[in-house]
Amino acid sequence: MILFSSLNITASALTAQRLRMDVISSNIANADTTRANYVNGEWVPYQRKTVVLQPKEGSFSSYLNKAMDKSEAVEGVAVTRIIEDQTPFKLVFNPEHPDANEEGYVQLPNVDPLREMVDLISATRSYEANVTSFNASKSMLMKALEIGK
Repeated sequence: MILFSSLNITASALTAQRLRMDVISSNIANADTTRANYVNGEWVPYQRKTVVLQPKEGSFSSYLNKAMDKSEAVEGVAVTRIIEDQTPFKLVFNPEHPDANEEGYVQLPNVDPLREMVDLISATRSYEANVTSFNASKSMLMKALEIGK
């Protein structure tokens, strides 16, 4: 029903931003994890993950046309995949670390806590904006129902 399409769009955005915050939290929690995956007979550090968001279907112009025709409601946003960041691991000289190589260097995850905090703030603000949008839509629907009394 087109009447509730704004609520459905906002709900999809809330779900996507919540997953984004979960992935960022996982990145922060594993910022010092040197043994995350066992690959080719050796342990490798945790690899930073990012969330890829995209519209559920079509392009912006197709959504605009659908909205103008009032034929079909816009679907919202969806998480298409979670990808691993391919930037190289950080090398830190610490010969006393149990995971140090022969030269005394330890491979640390490619997670930058400052960047993660900026991404987390961005995701939180987006989530808050969608909550505000949801509440405004709900309020407008309630007012429309009051008019019908």
